[in-house]
Amino acid sequence: MPCTLPAYADLIARALSTEGGHLAVGRGGFTLWSGRGCCLSGCDETEILTACCAAGLAVIDSRPVPFEQRSHLAVSGPMIAVGEPPDPPPHHGLSSASLAVVAEAYRAAGAAVFNLEATERGVTR
Repeated sequence: MPCTLPAYADLIARALSTEGGHLAVGRGGFTLWSGRGCCLSGCDETEILTACCAAGLAVIDSRPVPFEQRSHLAVSGPMIAVGEPPDPPPHHGLSSASLAVVAEAYRAAGAAVFNLEATERGVTR
């Protein structure tokens, strides 16, 4: 039985109030990052994707990115700093960067990025 928007509402609100909070959607499902070390993962991304976009939460949908590029970004690129300050550049596979920096790398690789406008790129929420 799929969850409804009210089932996700508290987590989405928490993610919206957390620096770096976002929804990541990939070939294996979704992960909603709502705090430092706090996430919800699942495999039915359609409903939560719609709910997060409607709420204004940043969303990175990497499904359109070719597998090799996606793997390179996930392994060699920085992680998103959620609920903590990002590490200073230069960034690498074991560092944390702002949501905007990582989202821009995924956008450049062909990912769909929602609710993170050009004016926010390179700037943390």
